[in-house]
Amino acid sequence: MPFIKVYIHFVWSTKNRIPFLETKELRQKVWNHIKANATEKGIFIDCINGYSEHCHCLISLGSDQNIEKVMQLIKGESAFWINKEKLTKEKFQWQSEYFAVSVSESMVEKVRNYIKKQEIHHHKKSFQEEYEEFILKYGFKKNNDK
Repeated sequence: MPFIKVYIHFVWSTKNRIPFLETKELRQKVWNHIKANATEKGIFIDCINGYSEHCHCLISLGSDQNIEKVMQLIKGESAFWINKEKLTKEKFQWQSEYFAVSVSESMVEKVRNYIKKQEIHHHKKSFQEEYEEFILKYGFKKNNDK
């Protein structure tokens, strides 16, 4: 049996950043479902939270998992479930793009706290501002960048 601990901080948004997840109760219901479904699929979600138009998730990847497949399973199933349960007025979709960055063992607690405090964080800063910071901080290139 391999001993692996590889943490990835995932961030993804709703399609066109529509604030579908407008109430704290709805968000909690969605996060709880995502975590339960991930557990069934053998995906270890350390913590999950977000705001009305996005989700943060700290995941420890297993030896047979990869980033693309984990995102596909989490986002695809949760969007299907949200629509099946009619939790939003319009058809719910996640944006196809996402961030995925590695987290060193020494930074795991800091990332957990950041994820847990999303409600407070987004009273001060919009997701667009956070998005731009991620682009700069991690040196990502946007599609329109040359």
